[in-house]
Amino acid sequence: MKDQAGILLESGTGEVEVLEFVVANKHYAINVIKTKEIFQVDNITKLPNISAAIAGMTLVRGKTITLIDLKYVLEKEKGLSNEKNRALLCEFNKTEVAFVVDRVIGIHRIGWNQIEKPDEIVSDSLVIGNIVMDGKILMLLDFEKIFMDMRSSYGGYEEGIEKIEYNKARSAVRLLLADDSTTIRTMLKDVLTESGYTNLTFFNDGEETFNYLRNQTKEKGKEIFKYVDALITDIEMPQMDGHTLTRKIKEDPILRDLPVIIFSSLITDDLHHKGESVGAEAQMSKPDIDQLVDLIDKYTLKKK
Repeated sequence: MKDQAGILLESGTGEVEVLEFVVANKHYAINVIKTKEIFQVDNITKLPNISAAIAGMTLVRGKTITLIDLKYVLEKEKGLSNEKNRALLCEFNKTEVAFVVDRVIGIHRIGWNQIEKPDEIVSDSLVIGNIVMDGKILMLLDFEKIFMDMRSSYGGYEEGIEKIEYNKARSAVRLLLADDSTTIRTMLKDVLTESGYTNLTFFNDGEETFNYLRNQTKEKGKEIFKYVDALITDIEMPQMDGHTLTRKIKEDPILRDLPVIIFSSLITDDLHHKGESVGAEAQMSKPDIDQLVDLIDKYTLKKK
């Protein structure tokens, strides 16, 4: 996958590259920027007393990597049935982990608006978006949730809450938050409420967020800043991603003054420049929840 680095899209274009792969004869997708490498699974060290979804450990260029059996996660059946299994090496929340799949098909470039939201009936599943392509459906998986379910807590965010001191002044701050993951929205609500931020408005994707801001601007003009102080947004969302959302905000003659903080597991040293290029005031990786509160303070409390 390192050879693919040159074709990754510029930020905020409204397009994304997804990697198509197959598990149990079903077609799935992952954002290319989440995948650092694809490798063949040869050597596995089994681990005692672990979740059945963890196949074991393997070595990738001398580094120990945990293998998650995606077939078990999705089908409750053991994978690793033959020597042709491949694994997707990913990095979430500053931790590398590999997902075992049956086959890798290839990379597709699509618009974020081609990713359909799942129906509310299945909104709690591991599928965060559907892509119709060549007469088949590619299911975009919530790899962050899969990764989180392998752990006792989301990157230890409960410990992060313990570091945060309550500040009554935060209750006057009006925050908008855009994230398509129910789990992440719950985590953000828990942490921010505990810190004193109680005026929170959540959105499921970037398009919904931008439409709200644009309508508020048409109605209130520059007075909009009496009703919103900052936006915290994820990157990977159906319909409109966080980079495109940020770019559109910064191109608007009124909204450009709205502080935007990108809060995503995709914030790495290699990808930090993408948020900078669209004008985000700050970027934060999702494990650093206590630091997120400090960052929000920096861009909001100073105005109160």
